[in-house]
Amino acid sequence: MLNLKVTTVGLSAGLILSKEAMAFLKVRKGDTLYLTEAPDGSYRLTPYNPEFERQMSLAKEIMHEDRDILRALAK
Repeated sequence: MLNLKVTTVGLSAGLILSKEAMAFLKVRKGDTLYLTEAPDGSYRLTPYNPEFERQMSLAKEIMHEDRDILRALAK
């Protein structure tokens, strides 16, 4: 388990990530993190954009359903 410290950043609050936490999350300074709620009510801090994942799932569905049309268009 890693501890994160909430600190003041200007008029806002921010989290301090140790080198260990940044390595664990595979992030660098300037990257964006997303705080999401899991189905069980817990929270996740992740560098992966859940909206992008949803859009890619929809795209895969469409590509699978319309694969014949896409093949014809690729010719």
